[in-house]
Amino acid sequence: MKCLADFATDLFPESESLIMMERTKRQLVLNKGTEKFIFRYDSGCEDELLDALIEQAKDHRTDFDWFDAAVISFKLTQSLISQADKLLHEDTDAQIQAN
Repeated sequence: MKCLADFATDLFPESESLIMMERTKRQLVLNKGTEKFIFRYDSGCEDELLDALIEQAKDHRTDFDWFDAAVISFKLTQSLISQADKLLHEDTDAQIQAN
């Protein structure tokens, strides 16, 4: 899987260090019985994570099913809302300090 930032790195190698600094590694974990499913992804690559969840749910070689994909998708949504809240509060704090 390649993220948009990875494509930019291929096109402009000198920008690689800048892009790597901006991207944040994230992780979502699902414990299911004795199994643990760990999904690691780069910030900004959430769409690829969702694609991977779909592929994993389709794969009958594991016990990861559509309900599990929905649970991880919900966790991802909560994480994105939390990140957006932080950005909103940082922006609001900066505006208050500027006034």
